[in-house]
Amino acid sequence: MAVSVAVRAVGLVLAVVWGAFWLYWLVAAFSMKRGRVPVSRELRIRALILVLVVAVDRLGFFRHDTHDTDPWRAGLGVPLVVLGLGFAVWARVHIGHNWGTPMTQKDEPELVTSGPYRLVRHPIYSGILVAGVGTAVALSWLWLVAVLLAGVYFIYSATVEERYLTEQLPDAYPAYKRSTKMLVPFTFSGSSHRPDGPPGG
Repeated sequence: MAVSVAVRAVGLVLAVVWGAFWLYWLVAAFSMKRGRVPVSRELRIRALILVLVVAVDRLGFFRHDTHDTDPWRAGLGVPLVVLGLGFAVWARVHIGHNWGTPMTQKDEPELVTSGPYRLVRHPIYSGILVAGVGTAVALSWLWLVAVLLAGVYFIYSATVEERYLTEQLPDAYPAYKRSTKMLVPFTFSGSSHRPDGPPGG
């Protein structure tokens, strides 16, 4: 009984944290600079993700109560969620009106290289993925499936965004890309062309 109550409490805490994060994201979206997203590309990607999510659900991954946490996992997972979402919010606040939804092409892009953008080129994506891993640790390893899907989407989005920025900022962006990793410091740097900055992540 005590374990069951603890699991529900952890689930409730994470639901509140994630809910507050997405509420902030929705409100903050009203301050972003004008840009455009190729509708056909965005619809194709989102349709593919929807198909994958439905397929995963059909396999029964999320139909049952799959919470299998314990105190030590909750103690590790919850701080990871808070750390990841906090990092994403820090990046969102830092980039300000230059932020945009994934794969947005800004009309007048500004290259942001300070704050969390000194560590990685897409800190918002990085933070959300860390929070996703934390959710899996705290609640159920099956949530790693969602993290994997999100990771594929974020890497694809980051690559598209970087291509736009390379075209729009051919002098500044390549140097920034060479000196900063895509999602994880000191590891994956992405393509050899110069992409990053304002859009989505």
